[in-house]
Amino acid sequence: MTFSPSTAASPTVRVRHPASVVQVRRRSLTERLLAGNAWLVFLFFYAPIVVLVIFSFNSGRFVSRWEGFSLAWYAKLFQNQAIALALRNSLIVAFASTVVSTILATLVAVGLERYRFRGKTALDSVLYLPIIIPDIAMAVMLLLFFIQAGQILGKIGMGFSLGLGTVILAHIAFNISFVTVTVRARLADFDRSLEEAARDLYADEWQTFRYVTLPLIMPGILAGALMAFTLSLDDFVITFFTSGPGSTTLPLRIYSMVKTGITPEINALSTLMLGASMLLVFASLALQRKSM
Repeated sequence: MTFSPSTAASPTVRVRHPASVVQVRRRSLTERLLAGNAWLVFLFFYAPIVVLVIFSFNSGRFVSRWEGFSLAWYAKLFQNQAIALALRNSLIVAFASTVVSTILATLVAVGLERYRFRGKTALDSVLYLPIIIPDIAMAVMLLLFFIQAGQILGKIGMGFSLGLGTVILAHIAFNISFVTVTVRARLADFDRSLEEAARDLYADEWQTFRYVTLPLIMPGILAGALMAFTLSLDDFVITFFTSGPGSTTLPLRIYSMVKTGITPEINALSTLMLGASMLLVFASLALQRKSM
C-alpha cells in the first residue's frame, strides 16, 4: 500500500538550530548579569538609608553599635528647640515658595502652550536652566544677585540682608521650572474641544479657564506643587548660600549637627524627613498618573 505525500498526515517536528540555543543561553546570561548589576546599584544607594533608619531606633548613643530598640531619640528630638525652629523655617520656606511658584508656573505653562509671542523660544529655553545646571552654580548666581541687589537698595536707603526672604525667592526661582514642566505635560494632552464647547455655550475666556481648563489640569498643578514642596523642603546647597542669621532650615541644622558628631538623634531627624519626602513624592506620582 502506498501513501501519497499530499494525503499523509505526518506530525510537524521543529528542530531548534544549535546556534539559536546558544543565542538564547547567552541572552539569559546577559539578562542575569544586568539584573545582578541593577541589584548591586540598588543596594549601593539604599542600603545606607536602611541602616540609618534602623539605627534611629538604637537605644545607645553610638551609631556603630546596636544596643537595643528604643524611641528615646525621637522623644528627645521633639524636645529640641533648635530643631523646632529649623522645622518652622523649613515649613515657612516650603509653603511660601510652593504657593508662589505654583501660581506663576501655571500661568507660564498656559501662556507657553496656548499663545505665540515674541521671545517665546528664548523663554522656553531659559525655563529649563534651573533643571539642567548644577545647584552649586545656581546658588552662586543667586548669592551674587542678592549681594548686588542689597548694594543698590542700600544706596537708596532701603535695608536688605540675607534671611528667610532671600531663601524663599531662591526656592521660587528653581521651583517654577519644575512646576511648569509638570503642568505643560498635562496641557499637551488636553482636549481643546471641551473649551470650544464652552465657547459655544457663550462662556468668555475667564469662565472657560475657571470652569473647564483649570479643573482638568488641577491634578497636574497639584503634582507640580507637591514636587516643589519636596524640593524646597530637602534643598541644602541653594539654601546654604542664600540664608542668613535666623533662617536656618532643617537640612542646614542637620549639617551643623553632623559636624559635631553623628548621634541617633540625627538618624531620627533624617528618618522623619525621608518619610515625609517619600510621602510627597508618592502623592505627586499618583496625581501625575491620575492626570494622564
